Amino acid sequence: MGKFKIAETAHFRKQLDNLNLRKIYLKIENFVYPQLRANPFFGPNIKKLKGEFEGNYRFRIGNYRLFYTVDKQKVIVFILEIANRKDAYS
Repeated sequence: MGKFKIAETAHFRKQLDNLNLRKIYLKIENFVYPQLRANPFFGPNIKKLKGEFEGNYRFRIGNYRLFYTVDKQKVIVFILEIANRKDAYS
């Protein structure tokens, strides 16, 4: 599989500013993004979602969940949202 590009949505960027997640974002840039670029479909912290969220994936980062979708044609991972575990699925 080729290298996927990462595209952050405006909503995700706004969440980072509002939630003051600078430390988490460093972990996302240095640890999560390289994994997603290599293979966004499989990994120890990756889970394909079901039900109303079908077609999306989540990456577990401690108490946070990073939600994303993948465009296989354009080879892009769209980062949709980040949420605390307790609020992530409500």
